Amino acid sequence: GIRFIGRAPQRSGLVSFVIDGIHPYDLGTIIDKMGVAVRTGHHCAEPVMTRFGILGTVRASFAMYNTLEEVEVLVKAVERAGNMLR
Repeated sequence: GIRFIGRAPQRSGLVSFVIDGIHPYDLGTIIDKMGVAVRTGHHCAEPVMTRFGILGTVRASFAMYNTLEEVEVLVKAVERAGNMLR
């Protein structure tokens, strides 16, 4: 049920996503409580999100200092939070 938002062939250091049937704020709040910093909301793009029927997204940002282990922690937190909210 995870859906990535955006299809740019050359993505930068962030990933925006939603999980079907779960409000992004609820998902982001639980992920944050698990110690993983993500942002939720419109990200200064409310008109375009409204146009495409998106309530908001969860956004994870990455930089050169992030490790593969941190990405794996994010993935596990998203899976766990998604399971809790279904």
